[in-house]
Amino acid sequence: MSALICGSMAYDTIMVFHDKFKHHILPEKVHILNVSFLVPVMRREYGGCAGNIAYNLQLLKEEPLIMATVGHDFEPYAQWLSQCGISTRYIKTLDDHYTGQAYITTDEDDNQITAFHPGAMNFSHLNDVPAAPEISIGIVSPDGKQGMQQHAAQFAELGIPFIFDPGQGMPMFDGEELLQFLELANYATFNDYESELMQQRTGLTLEQIAEKVDALIITLGGKGSNIYTQGQCIEIPPATPKQVLDPTGCGDAYRAGLLYGLMNDYDWDVTGRIASLLGAIKIEHNGTQNHVFSMAEFKQRYQETFGSTF
Repeated sequence: MSALICGSMAYDTIMVFHDKFKHHILPEKVHILNVSFLVPVMRREYGGCAGNIAYNLQLLKEEPLIMATVGHDFEPYAQWLSQCGISTRYIKTLDDHYTGQAYITTDEDDNQITAFHPGAMNFSHLNDVPAAPEISIGIVSPDGKQGMQQHAAQFAELGIPFIFDPGQGMPMFDGEELLQFLELANYATFNDYESELMQQRTGLTLEQIAEKVDALIITLGGKGSNIYTQGQCIEIPPATPKQVLDPTGCGDAYRAGLLYGLMNDYDWDVTGRIASLLGAIKIEHNGTQNHVFSMAEFKQRYQETFGSTF
């Protein structure tokens, strides 16, 4: 069976400024800001929530199906997905647009200035969730607003269970729209900041939100995660990374772990630990799709981390 992953595809251009922004941005002059940074170090990575989730799920030997809209410049990314064994059959190319682009400049204090061009992502509603028998589960991750709403409704209409994962797309929706997602979704996942925003916009407590879905998953960074299900809160311990190089994409890796656990009918204690470990492994590597492992290596690391097997 397969997981349909609805969300963004993007190129991440990451530049390193060998100084500190605060030395060049004068607070009293921000109203006439005009600065330029020399960035001798630059790398281009494959990213986007859908691409990152799919990459991690494929490492766990499941079949991810990406559903996204991309631009005329997508060919290098398509070749990378093919190399990784990830299908592109539900990716739609729009010749008049660019693939989503993130331009990130980081200084020596790890401060970041980011510009994001959504490009073809704004037209995600041009894709429809297919009525394909091999699709057993889905996820609605950050994407174009109309597309996210449309895909959630289509998953529900087709009877395909799905995770609602608004991520950085949450500010696009008001309280009523967020409640509609909860009525349609089977599962919902937020980080701790997003969970606070969700509570503010809907007027519901975490416990009330959890009552609307089969499970509510809240990630807490280095403190692990909490899974609210069937009137209880399951505390998932963090998996400690061997080194912290780049947290970008950690949440996407975690969500791939959730999909893997659900596809294999693991209980939430195990599913949460798989997701936690996958996020920790991602943190140990620069970029969002540069870590590799075999299932044997992953299971060994799981046993070393949690003292049990799955």
